Amino acid sequence: MTSVAFHVDPVFFQAPGGTGTYIRNLVPALVRHDPGLDLKLFHARFEGASPERWMRSQWMEELSSSIRTLYPRWSLTGRPALPPALGSLDLVHAPSSVAVPPAGDGQKLVVTVHDLAFLVVPHMFPTAWRNVFRLGLRAAVRRADAIIAVSRNTAEDLLSRTKVDPAKVRVIPEAAAPAVETADAEAVLARLKLPRPYLLFVGTLEPRKNLVRLIRAYRRAAASGLPHALVLAGPLGWRHQTLLREIALYGPGDVVLTGPLPAPELDALYRRAAAFVYPALYEGFGLPVLEAMSRGIPTICSNTSSLPEVAGDAALGVNPASVREIASGIETLLTDPSLSARMAERGLARAERFSWDETARLTLQVYEKALGR
Repeated sequence: MTSVAFHVDPVFFQAPGGTGTYIRNLVPALVRHDPGLDLKLFHARFEGASPERWMRSQWMEELSSSIRTLYPRWSLTGRPALPPALGSLDLVHAPSSVAVPPAGDGQKLVVTVHDLAFLVVPHMFPTAWRNVFRLGLRAAVRRADAIIAVSRNTAEDLLSRTKVDPAKVRVIPEAAAPAVETADAEAVLARLKLPRPYLLFVGTLEPRKNLVRLIRAYRRAAASGLPHALVLAGPLGWRHQTLLREIALYGPGDVVLTGPLPAPELDALYRRAAAFVYPALYEGFGLPVLEAMSRGIPTICSNTSSLPEVAGDAALGVNPASVREIASGIETLLTDPSLSARMAERGLARAERFSWDETARLTLQVYEKALGR
């Protein structure tokens, strides 16, 4: 039997992002794939932290310190050690290189790296967070027995920008979260007062998602008579003030912020969207693109970083640096029913290639290899 200490801090963050989604889906899939797996969850101390429903069936330990003290100490010194109940397990899995808990004597360490955005687009991050990310990645490269990259693009960034041993790196893609069709879609849209039809974006509202250009592109399309609203669904991230100022400017169309939404309500927004748009400047994977395609929503996304790898020919690719090209993509997809139908069909087929069960199976292989089995 393999025993694993699995770090789950990102689930408790105000903006859990893709790493939170990764944890929520991978942990249950690991247990499904190997019911004999001895999996123990742990997290730093968070004020008012409340475990999510899926966590309640798992053994979980809260550490005595907050992330403010733990993360830099873990990265710089490899201390403090994990409590004995965790340090005695076979392996530690850090699902993000932001925080790399120390492995104990004889214990193996696996780290998942989602992206190297802080190195590729450093101007999109506050200095303090760049430093945290840099220290965490350095600790992962030095101490991990195995590193999981969520895309080939992320693996290539790792190999070109760090001194990681290539033999340690394994590419294991993520997958779309299963659809949770428990909400009445029409009731959700009515409660949120969302206009119809609408173009949808899902993700943390931060500079890397390129939302200022998206709004300018959308307004350019709206000025030509496009009747769709633009709905931005997700929590406010860092440096969101520029986005709010852009939204406040007078212009054609209707831009709506929903804030963070529970999974059933977010699923309802996906299902009723006319199209999905994701013009991010850089992504390590791009889960929202896959989630939109898995629901048969015609999709526009950036033609850079990992997004072409995830979307293939199932999305309309655009240059994220070009407002004109994003606007043209929006107009083309929303005014050409046959193209929209083709993209929706291709998206469904493309999304079926990815599954959390397969992600779990490959992750368990990484565990076994790290343990020398």
